Amino acid sequence: MKRRTFLHKIGSILAVLGVTEAEWLTLGNRYYQALAQPNSRKLALLIGINQYSKIPNLSGCLTDVELQRELLINRFGFQGSDILTLTDEQASREFIEAAFADHLGKQAKPGDITFFHFSGYGTRVKLETSPDTMQNALVTANVALDLQDDKIVNYILEETLLLLLRSLPTDRVTAVLDTSYDAPNTVIGLKTRALQESAAKLATEELDFLKQLKTQKLSNTPIVLAASSEPKQPAREGLFSGFSAGLFTYALTQYLWEFTPATKIQVALSHVENSLYKSGSKQKPALLSSQKNPDVTSLVADDIIGAEGAVSDIEEDGKTVHLWLAGLPPQVLLYYGVNSRFTLQTKEQLVLRSRAGLTAKAQISKIEGANPLQIGQLVQEAVRVLPRNINLTIAFDTGLERIERVDATSAFAGFSHVSTVVAGEKPADYVFAKLQETPSRYGLFSLGGEPIPNTTGEVGEAIKLTVQRLAPKLSTLLAAKLWRLTENQGSSRLPLKATLEIINNISPRVVMQRETVRTFKAETSIKKSAQTRLIASLPTPIVPIGSRMQYRVENQSDHPVYLILLGLNNNHTAVAFYSWETPQEPNTADTKPILQEVVIAPGKSLTLPQNTASQWVISGPASECEQQLIFSTTPFSGTLSALNTAQYSTAEEGPIGPLLNPLDVAQALLQDLHNASALKTEINGTADSYILDVNNWASLSFSFQVV
Repeated sequence: MKRRTFLHKIGSILAVLGVTEAEWLTLGNRYYQALAQPNSRKLALLIGINQYSKIPNLSGCLTDVELQRELLINRFGFQGSDILTLTDEQASREFIEAAFADHLGKQAKPGDITFFHFSGYGTRVKLETSPDTMQNALVTANVALDLQDDKIVNYILEETLLLLLRSLPTDRVTAVLDTSYDAPNTVIGLKTRALQESAAKLATEELDFLKQLKTQKLSNTPIVLAASSEPKQPAREGLFSGFSAGLFTYALTQYLWEFTPATKIQVALSHVENSLYKSGSKQKPALLSSQKNPDVTSLVADDIIGAEGAVSDIEEDGKTVHLWLAGLPPQVLLYYGVNSRFTLQTKEQLVLRSRAGLTAKAQISKIEGANPLQIGQLVQEAVRVLPRNINLTIAFDTGLERIERVDATSAFAGFSHVSTVVAGEKPADYVFAKLQETPSRYGLFSLGGEPIPNTTGEVGEAIKLTVQRLAPKLSTLLAAKLWRLTENQGSSRLPLKATLEIINNISPRVVMQRETVRTFKAETSIKKSAQTRLIASLPTPIVPIGSRMQYRVENQSDHPVYLILLGLNNNHTAVAFYSWETPQEPNTADTKPILQEVVIAPGKSLTLPQNTASQWVISGPASECEQQLIFSTTPFSGTLSALNTAQYSTAEEGPIGPLLNPLDVAQALLQDLHNASALKTEINGTADSYILDVNNWASLSFSFQVV
């Protein structure tokens, strides 16, 4: 499409939006700047729609656009002038398709990189040409073609978009769709990005455009990443620390900040799905591509090292900087505290002074001869500061009546480590709601609306009684929240690798693998990454009931490391790895086993369990398991003491068994990691905080499906 044609088309539809051409020039200033630039090798079109007419608004789509924009500029070398964003009222069907043709189609040349992102509602619509089938469609800002007549809808068909992507004159095309098409009848917890099926007719212009695209010769196969692979599983957006965002976009961009060079898509999606699960959603991201073993994107990072963020602005004093911190794990960001530290590639340290959402202010440490700070410099985590007074936050579903919320508030107030909020108003960990099929029963749900096992009350039971019986479960869920806050696979400086395997009679089968990514020289990192791709897991690793399992752990450092394993099994109850030792005391027939440290010598590896006599067998029911392998350069003395205080029966003395006092153990674990940090005496406020040094700890997360 020629520029003259595009500008004429824009002029002809300004009236639909109710803006003058002069207003559009201001509104779309970045777009015209992009058009004025010479051809670039990296082009992007980012779409985000929060504000819709006649339908409920979304909250996180503009944040998604910002997340992608900062990632493309700071990690992948895009020029800001080559990234076109259309948000809210700008994102009409006409503008999107015209911008696609002119900004991407006209400027891209063979070998160029092009990137497309959409965040907003999706739905399904019936076409007159095929009345027996429903088609997936993206809902644009101007939902109805005629504001007075909503019987004709102005959607973009998913088929149209895929053909547009295939029509680009380059084979390096990547698209991310943070939307879904099948809306659930009822929603508990997080907002969903899907509307109910529409009986309205699709605009004739869209059908004509689709027909035209089908006549073109299309050669490339784009890489398209979708937020959900299952029709009935909606894409959701979460409420985080002062902002909302699409769970998929946040998890994907956070992964790409920390974990580069990019690996194969299946490896990336395994990490992303793990992050989604910890955010409370069972979304299973999908690859809509026929390419064989494609890279995670067609993008190439400018720097093969990962980062937790970048310098976004520098104040006049030259020592105070603004940071963009989208590389921190989502569950960690909310609690990321003042005095946390980051390092620059030039070795200077930045000390965090304040944070609001994804942005923060930091000051450079007093270093003689420090290099001048520059916008765009990557920052890597050095010290993580976490508060000690972390609560489990329960959100009350908006479907509860006022008197029910009052009763629930009173009941939960009896727990010292639990706080309550109204769903959708503040970040939360779980939702307290009625069961849809039995409204006279109450229970605990994930943020994605999945019931937590063994948390539902009896029919007609008072809220107070239901909540009182939740006490052990609440303690377990808070403990899991605490050990998730230790995750630092991207930032740890301990060179470690852990592989989860199924034992069989031939050779162990790899289920999934995790390794610290920032502990090897740049020249060997790519080679190691390529080796990892060949054996790393697909999304949603599957483990059949009855499987014999083991971890194979490698310590590639020059000093011993100590290991603790904690997790939630498929009953959502806490478990731990136990290394039992029977003391050999003379003249004593009855000796009680005690727990011992698990230590891995420098350059050595070991398996957990460490001998064939102690087997770890996966039992039912079919559900998810989540485990955290946590390493330290010093012994877990306090953690072992907390484990030893529990009264274990002989039947429970297996390699992986019930964790009887999970909250005590989790708090002792954080204290042990705090004690391992040599910097704790240099940082003020240690009495109220845990100080964790990336040189002294590593925490790797494993999640898998039991079937």
